Amino acid sequence: MEMRFPEVKAPEPAELETGRLLFAGETTFVKGVVAMDGLPPADRMEICFAGRSNVGKSSLINALTGRKGLARASNTPGRTQEINYFTAGDIYVVDLPGYGFANAPVAVVEKWQRLLKNYLSGRPTLRRVFVLIDARHGAKAVDEEIMSLLDRSAVTFQVIMTKVDKLRGDALEASLAKTRAALAKHPAAFPELILTSSEKGDGIPTLRAIIAGIS
Repeated sequence: MEMRFPEVKAPEPAELETGRLLFAGETTFVKGVVAMDGLPPADRMEICFAGRSNVGKSSLINALTGRKGLARASNTPGRTQEINYFTAGDIYVVDLPGYGFANAPVAVVEKWQRLLKNYLSGRPTLRRVFVLIDARHGAKAVDEEIMSLLDRSAVTFQVIMTKVDKLRGDALEASLAKTRAALAKHPAAFPELILTSSEKGDGIPTLRAIIAGIS
């Protein structure tokens, strides 16, 4: 029986080179957005990254672009409260606010969640959402809430497992199995997983190639 949601196959050398070139130039911060009317013109393809607070999203974006300080990493969950736009080549790379803020005021959480939902359902140039899941924990209920929103919005999302270097053998397989079981309930889920470690650089060239191949 074929496994559902296998790890993505290794890209061809030409695909890896296309991905490398996309992120080899300067990646520029465009703006941080706190409301839908502040979004830049929808004049190019964009991909975005979504994930729970402390899932390693800022570190992944920094590794992807090769710029350590590009996305702001913080030990305080939910510190980055804006939709942050960057340009890489001829596309937008979008860093969404972290979700699952246990210690933030209710009103602030509701505002972030409303902005997140409006963006995900209302951005015509959004081609794919990458949902980050910490390999140490697997998919949680709050992740599935975002997946359900993406289902309703008919926006394709692909799961990136972060921090895979922190697990080995059976522990990693158990986390992957948990995540695959969650994804099976979501029709908008792309059928392959991307396994990454920002610290080690694992999976980063593959992710670049995948982004470069999205049209």
